Amino acid sequence: MDLQLRDKVAVITGGSVGIGLAVAEGLASEGVHLALCARNEERLNREAQRIRDEFKVEVMTFPCDISRQSDVAEFIGAIQSHFGGADILINNAGTGSEEKIATADDEKWQYYWDLHVMAAVRMSRGLMSAMEVRGGGIILNNSSICAAQPLGYEPIYNTTKAALSMFSKCLANECIPLNIRVNTINPGLIITPDWINTAEILGKKTGISADQYLENLAKEYTPIGRFGTPKELADFFVFMCSPRASYCVGSTYYVDGGWLNVVK
Repeated sequence: MDLQLRDKVAVITGGSVGIGLAVAEGLASEGVHLALCARNEERLNREAQRIRDEFKVEVMTFPCDISRQSDVAEFIGAIQSHFGGADILINNAGTGSEEKIATADDEKWQYYWDLHVMAAVRMSRGLMSAMEVRGGGIILNNSSICAAQPLGYEPIYNTTKAALSMFSKCLANECIPLNIRVNTINPGLIITPDWINTAEILGKKTGISADQYLENLAKEYTPIGRFGTPKELADFFVFMCSPRASYCVGSTYYVDGGWLNVVK
């Protein structure tokens, strides 16, 4: 299937590892040029060069912390200067949390709010006008199944991802007249370095290895009985960026191995 994406420009936050990197590779395989940001400059540049070499596309990199308003503004400015805007925005950057509501301080709440919600607000707001000028575009917000079905150990993550999903729905309605399609993707268990780190921490508390923790989790929560791979999820992201998904707008899509326990 021709996804009709060649020579489009895609912006991906958190694009150097895990889901963001897999989406970058998937889009690059379709001939999409990339603007990637991440905090780890060395890894970002290394992965960008690998993508350039493998897929023969242009890759712009910008090391930054997307939770900071000034960094977002500078990244948007660099995108405008380098590409003149973008056709696709993937608001992907994020990470899990671990806390109790009774003891988590305001600073931690604010950090996750800025990372999961305000980064998407600022990136979307900063690129929408240029998308409209280019004839329209795509915004995909990477939320989580935890936005609807929370895990007990990360209330801040659950809350901010739920807010991201609502923002995405509101943005979708506002963007339809601009020919910009906005959707949310709610992954379930996807094996990323972030999950491995979480498994090491939580597994140690119960006296089991990270691998055993992950295996137990997958068997407990998913009918499919395993974690998904970043590439499996990225294939769905890439399709949703395509004109082939032109009637998909303002919705939330679960890619979760059957984990969601309600009909939505």
